[in-house]
Amino acid sequence: MADAVQSWSIDTILKKRLPYNGSVDDDDRNWDDKNDWVSTTPAKKWPSDPAESLSSARHEFGEHGGVNMSIEASATFTVMEPDTMRKMFAGELGPDRDFYIYSRHFNPTVLNLSRQMAALEGTEAAYCTASGMSAISTVLLQLCPSGSHIVASRCLYGGTHALLSRFLPRSAGIRTTFVDVNDMEAVRAAVRVGETRVIYAETMSNPTLTVADIPGLSAVAREKGLMLVVDNTFTPMVVSPARLGADVVIHSVSKFISGGADIIAGAICGPASLVNSMMDPQNGALMLLGPTMNAKVAFELAERLPHLSLRMKEHCTRAMTYATRMKKHGVKVIYPGLEDHSHHSLLRSIANPGYGFGGMLCVDMGTEERANRFLHHLQNTAQFGLIAVSLGYYETLMSCSGSSTSSELSEHDKALAGISPGLIRMSVGYSGSVEQRWAQFERALAACAKDNAAATAISSFSYGVNN
Repeated sequence: MADAVQSWSIDTILKKRLPYNGSVDDDDRNWDDKNDWVSTTPAKKWPSDPAESLSSARHEFGEHGGVNMSIEASATFTVMEPDTMRKMFAGELGPDRDFYIYSRHFNPTVLNLSRQMAALEGTEAAYCTASGMSAISTVLLQLCPSGSHIVASRCLYGGTHALLSRFLPRSAGIRTTFVDVNDMEAVRAAVRVGETRVIYAETMSNPTLTVADIPGLSAVAREKGLMLVVDNTFTPMVVSPARLGADVVIHSVSKFISGGADIIAGAICGPASLVNSMMDPQNGALMLLGPTMNAKVAFELAERLPHLSLRMKEHCTRAMTYATRMKKHGVKVIYPGLEDHSHHSLLRSIANPGYGFGGMLCVDMGTEERANRFLHHLQNTAQFGLIAVSLGYYETLMSCSGSSTSSELSEHDKALAGISPGLIRMSVGYSGSVEQRWAQFERALAACAKDNAAATAISSFSYGVNN
C-alpha cells in the first residue's frame, strides 16, 4: 500500500474518471482497489434507485453488536507496536484494514457516513466535510492549480459565486467564466485550451430553479478533457448526477440530507482517486486545509439517511401541490414540476422515477417591497412558514433571495442570472396538513391584497388633496 496516498495529478484523475454512462467496467478501472484508502463498491454494483443503493451499502454495527454503529469520538488512535505507526505514515497500512492515525485524516464513523454518501450518489467513494462550502472549495482547489480556469453556471448560490468570482482569483489566481450552462455552444466557447480544468454547475440552480443539462455538460467535459463538478444540494434522491455523467457530486449536507436545520456539514462524492489525492499528506486539500467532520455529527447524519427518500418524496409532493394551486390563483410561481417551466421536460428526462421535481419553489412578487410584505404575512399573520435562509427543514423556510442568499451577486449578475428583486425562495416543508397550510397561504394572500387596496386608496386621496 505504499502508494495509497500518492498525489494524483489532474491528468491521472481524468484518466480514471467514470465512463459517460456512469458505470465502471473492469477495463476502465486503471487503479487498484488494494492501493486505495477509500475504495467502496464499484459504481456498477449500485442499484439505479438511490434508496436501494443506500440499503445496499455496508451496515456498520455497534462495538457490542448494537444495530447502530458506535461513535468513534477519538481525535487520535493508538497502535500496539511502534513500527505500526511508521507503516501507517508510509501508506503501508490504512483505514481499509482498520488502521487509523488521526481524525483529520480518517475517522471510522465519518468514513462510514462517507460510504453511505457514495452509495446515495452511486459513486466509487466519498468524503464528508465540515460544511458545504468546504466541500466546494477543497474540490476546486484540488482540481485547479494556480492560474487555471473554470467554466461555471452564471446562476449559483451567492457564496459559491463569491468564491469563484472574488476569492479564488485573489488567493489562487483561478479565474471563472460564467455562462448559461444549458447553452452547450456557450460552454464550449468559454473553455480555454490548456487552462480550463472544471465545468461547474448546480443540478437545480439557487435560487432560480433552472435545471442543468448534466448529460450534455458531461459530453462537453469529455470532449474537452475536463472534470464536471455538480452541486446536488437542492435535489438529493431526485437526480443522481454521477449516473448522468458528472465526475464529482457535492452536497451541503446541512440541507435536505440533514433535514433538521441543526447541523452544518458537506460531502464530496466521486472517484476514489480524487478522494485519495485530497487526503495526500503533502498535497491534499482536505488533509492540509482540514475541514474535518466531527464523528458525533457523522453519527447523527447516518441515522437520518435511511428516511431521506421518504422526506424527499413528501417535500416534492407538497411543492407540486402548492405550485399547482398558486398558478391557478394567478400567483407568479416558478417550479420545474409545472409543464410551463422551461426545463420541465429536461428535469423529467433526468430525474429518478418516483421522487418528483424537487422541494423548492419560487414566487415572484416583482419588487422587494411586495416580497417583504408577503413574507411578513406568510409568517406573522398566517403562520404558513418561517422567514429564514437555508432549506430542507420540515417547516417551510422563505427568504427574498436577491437581498439574502444571492446578495453577493452584483445587480448586473443578478439580472443575468434572472434573479428578480421580488423573488421569494421557498423550501417547502411537510409539517401540518396540506389543507391547513394552503388555507394559511390564502390568508396571507388576502392580507396582502387588503394592504395593497389600502395603499391605493391612500395614494388616491393624497393625489386629490395635492391637486
